[in-house]
Amino acid sequence: MTAVTDASPVSQHAAPVPGRLNLPALQLGPLTIDVPVVLAPMAGITNTAFRRLCREYGGGLYVSEMVTARALVERRPESLRIIHHDPDETPRSVQVYSVDPVTTGQAVRMLVEEDRADHVDLNFGCPVPKVTKRGGGSALPWKSELFASIVGAAVREASKKDIPVTVKMRRGIDEDHLTYLDAGRTARDLGVAAVALHGRTMEQHYSGTADWDSIARLREALPDIPVLGNGDIWSAEDAIAMVRRTGVDGVVIGRGCQGRPWLFGDLQNAFEGSDERFRPGLATVADTFYRHAELLVDTFGGDEDKALRDIRKHVAWYFKGYQVGGELRAKLAQVPDLVTLRALLDELDPTAPYPGPDAEGPRGRAGSPKRPHLPEGWLDSRELNAEQKTMIAAAELDVSGG
Repeated sequence: MTAVTDASPVSQHAAPVPGRLNLPALQLGPLTIDVPVVLAPMAGITNTAFRRLCREYGGGLYVSEMVTARALVERRPESLRIIHHDPDETPRSVQVYSVDPVTTGQAVRMLVEEDRADHVDLNFGCPVPKVTKRGGGSALPWKSELFASIVGAAVREASKKDIPVTVKMRRGIDEDHLTYLDAGRTARDLGVAAVALHGRTMEQHYSGTADWDSIARLREALPDIPVLGNGDIWSAEDAIAMVRRTGVDGVVIGRGCQGRPWLFGDLQNAFEGSDERFRPGLATVADTFYRHAELLVDTFGGDEDKALRDIRKHVAWYFKGYQVGGELRAKLAQVPDLVTLRALLDELDPTAPYPGPDAEGPRGRAGSPKRPHLPEGWLDSRELNAEQKTMIAAAELDVSGG
């Protein structure tokens, strides 16, 4: 892929930022992450196939898809697939979702004793209603004692093999129920290696603008551990702007890399002071898309049908801004096998260049703010009542992820 030095389009947060960004390596316990960039865990996206593509472009920490603690404890086959890492993938990073401290401890103990991870991240940021309606994800930090119990259980078990634990969270449920400062301090006091903050509330979902000022406030509140920033990083220039505006120790990349694994090459270049950026023509994008599909076949144990169903959701992301007709896009979104995929991709114009700004910027649907889906009476108190304790004990049963 050709790297050229034309300035990339930037978001409303960023302006062209020349020069080297002097940011040291990210230290997470015994782990040194030379390029302080983290791939955010995304369900159905950050499997071994996509992580391999991203790793080939740049350095960083590449986190697996979210897996539920209960699924790990029960050793469900899908959960074991989710936490699988390629032999050359290091450090091995796993994100665990849980609403129960006992199950959390058991799951992390399994990861530690069976040598399945070098880093554990805890999910307190998911805004999806099926998660939050049971008190999980971004709803959970509101219950401060439960939050502390889960984080404490994970740190306790992981520390037996000096495995760092980090926490990823949102600002809170809505503007009237912000939790990120309290939760950050609690996590720090319990011994986490770092805290990552997505600058949106649960209510915002993925709409609107990420509040980078909140990320800066958390950075100021936690001067003794790394703080990572997440939200509205669509380009390397956005990442530089966030670091300079907030003082964070690294950035977390989520939707910005969907259909663009080369963003990690841009990020590494930016952090090393290079203004080179990847500007792939259509032929390169098509080849990468096909390779992604091939890797998915390996990820799903040779199940080509499952792999090709999975690649379909990536069509719009990869070909955003490129001249690909609607009929061909529709066929790609229904592709049944690799042979058909190759034939369809061969219909594309291999001489079509990188289209410029149309290929950049936000990926996927931002949507609109959503009324928080919470258990009944959840916001009445920051402590669990008897009914909520009973409810939350079964909450993981309703959440997929292994």
